[in-house]
Amino acid sequence: MGLNLLALSILTTLLWCVQVQSQDLVASLDYGTFQGSYSSTYNISYWRKIPFAAPPTGENRFRAPQPPASILNGTYNSDQTFDYCPQRTVNGTEDCLYLGLYSRPWTKSQPLRPVVVVYYGGAFIEGGGSFSIPPAGYPVLNVSGSNNFIFVYPNYRVNAFGFLPGAEIAASPTSDLNAGLLDQQAALVWTNKYISQFGGDPKNVSIWGQSAGGGSVVAQVIANGGKTNPPLFTKALASSPFWPKQYNYDAPEAQAIYDTLANLTGCAGADSLQCLKTVDVQTIRTASLVISSSHTYNTSSYTWAPVTDGVFLTQSLSQATLKGEVNTDYGFGMYNQHEGENFIPPGLQNSNNSGTPAFNSSLASFDNWLAGFLPGFSKGQLDQVKIHYPASGSSEELPSYNTTYIRAGLIYRDVVLACPAYWTARAAHKKSYVGQYTISPAKHGSDTIYWNQVNAVQKTQPLIYQGYTGAFASFFQTGDPNAHKLTNSSEPGVPETWQTGEEFVIETDGFVTTKVDLLNERCAFWRQVASYIPI
Repeated sequence: MGLNLLALSILTTLLWCVQVQSQDLVASLDYGTFQGSYSSTYNISYWRKIPFAAPPTGENRFRAPQPPASILNGTYNSDQTFDYCPQRTVNGTEDCLYLGLYSRPWTKSQPLRPVVVVYYGGAFIEGGGSFSIPPAGYPVLNVSGSNNFIFVYPNYRVNAFGFLPGAEIAASPTSDLNAGLLDQQAALVWTNKYISQFGGDPKNVSIWGQSAGGGSVVAQVIANGGKTNPPLFTKALASSPFWPKQYNYDAPEAQAIYDTLANLTGCAGADSLQCLKTVDVQTIRTASLVISSSHTYNTSSYTWAPVTDGVFLTQSLSQATLKGEVNTDYGFGMYNQHEGENFIPPGLQNSNNSGTPAFNSSLASFDNWLAGFLPGFSKGQLDQVKIHYPASGSSEELPSYNTTYIRAGLIYRDVVLACPAYWTARAAHKKSYVGQYTISPAKHGSDTIYWNQVNAVQKTQPLIYQGYTGAFASFFQTGDPNAHKLTNSSEPGVPETWQTGEEFVIETDGFVTTKVDLLNERCAFWRQVASYIPI
């Protein structure tokens, strides 16, 4: 018995060695050679740490990413994790512009595969692309053998380090607005230049993200007036895209952020920007967190966000998508039924005042919240909002509601999450798909259980896993979420929204399609008043 076990162990080791030797795990780029690794448990090849830009430190703080330094001291071991960009109270390092990638094993004799570049969420305040094995998104690759693509996970700068607005930034020759978005685009440029060395097809690239990651997809879709040249991707999937108020970089609300950061760090004065480039990381991080929480519930708007800068973002989302000035041929937008409720004051569901500032479930308290959320609106415009969202009403797949809390949640959901998803998908040049996730609690992030990290639900609920995650995988592979449909003919596929006026709905016991008339009507209203929000 012992000999048999020994023989089996030797055979397994030999098979593993043969498999590793039969794939290409060394990528030679023009600035370095990178050693990859292989997981026999998950049958994936991976490179967990590759620099795609120079560390944004010193004079390069707040600057667009600069080219990575050449690696001259031999082969770079990429089987190491990389840290987040600075966030929270102690997390992260400024030396953070790295990416990781993984796929099924590949050799140079095989065809190139589609590529998916994934941006993480975190309200543009936090988050990171560092991943364990298996990485996030592995359930999408693993849902079916019909699909075979490469995932790329880049870091990008967040909070003050990635989204500091203000006239001072715009005037500086060594600073750039929306630096975090420029990090994301630099990762796309890297992908298009180098991904073929890892078995990826640079002409078949998708971008994907959830929450602020979805907002990042939105930003890349409307970047450069929809004329990014050369094209960096053809497919875009925005899952619950977080797209808060998009101010001009020097609008009073945006300039106040810069001025507050300068004051909190002791950098106020004529040389404020130079001071901000030399002050220690912890000082900026601490100040950034104060600013992050300054508008959480009084206007229900997190503070760090993309701004219209006249170069990368030349116009608002509402206008870019109306004019079809976008960078993608295929669009897929997802939103969750109750996800707006994650972002509004919880006191709106209670009869007694709670929270700071205090809210309760009364109509007067709702009016107070609404005026705070939309400070640029006149009384007449606020009354129009209440007509579109009456005290007792309904929404897609929500037959009725009669509470202040759900009412406010729907308004927030549509303005910040659902309409951005809908507009972005509908503006795609060739085909568009829209979906709604309704499985309770259907809050922000609820749907990630089916595609973000391996877990038991994917086995206990195979119908939803295959129908929902399988649609994502098919979209990444082909541009059509139905091309590699995994559910049988009794379950509907994902309708093409532009042609049918319908959306794909994920329910507890399966899937349905439904008209998006009400969402279309409400999003049309928000587009009409978008400049007053602004979005």
